[in-house]
Amino acid sequence: MENQRQGLHAKVLASLGPAITGGDYPPGSVLRTDELEQRFEVSRTVMREAIRVLESMHLVQSRRRVGVTVLPTESWDVFDPQVITWRLQGADRGRQLRSLTMLRCAVEPAAARLAAQYATPEECAELTEQAMGMVATSRGQQLDGYLVHDIAFHRVVLRASRNEMFARLGDVVAAVLTGRTEHDVMFTDPDPAAVTLHVQVAEAVRTRDPERAEQLTKEITVGAMAELDVLAP
Repeated sequence: MENQRQGLHAKVLASLGPAITGGDYPPGSVLRTDELEQRFEVSRTVMREAIRVLESMHLVQSRRRVGVTVLPTESWDVFDPQVITWRLQGADRGRQLRSLTMLRCAVEPAAARLAAQYATPEECAELTEQAMGMVATSRGQQLDGYLVHDIAFHRVVLRASRNEMFARLGDVVAAVLTGRTEHDVMFTDPDPAAVTLHVQVAEAVRTRDPERAEQLTKEITVGAMAELDVLAP
């Protein structure tokens, strides 16, 4: 019974979340829970659970005798990976990807610089391992396999920076990279130059070269923005 309720709860969120972030319900729209219960054919308990999740993301606000009101974009928890995923499902995907890539341009080079100073030997080894994994999956249309190594690589860089704020962005970067792959905002095979840059970043971190690690990572993020200009103009 519990699994069934969770399944219904997930079904409601999978529909309502993208509808809100995609603009089907503009800010100020009022959602009536009784109507939603009938529409999704779920119990009041299931609908309340779903609304609570949306409230935790600051997408909606529930008030007695008013209903559930959709909040303006400025109120949303835009760093929530689920919110990012939903927004990337909408028609405004290109602008959202640019916004997130600009964030990466600002943060990741600085994180790489710090990683070159503070990464442990184990993190250096993991970074090299993930870079080699990216090389191994960069040909033959293995984007799903490549994605696994790409996400892991950037998580290590952010974590190794020893900056807890940067480290918390690991899920955000993972959501961006996943969104690019799932929505075909990637070439059939990754850009060989970008793959090489990741290998070089791993080497710069291992050899404790902060300036080189920062510059190479900046080239990666700038290249990602250039890809968007081609694939999501």
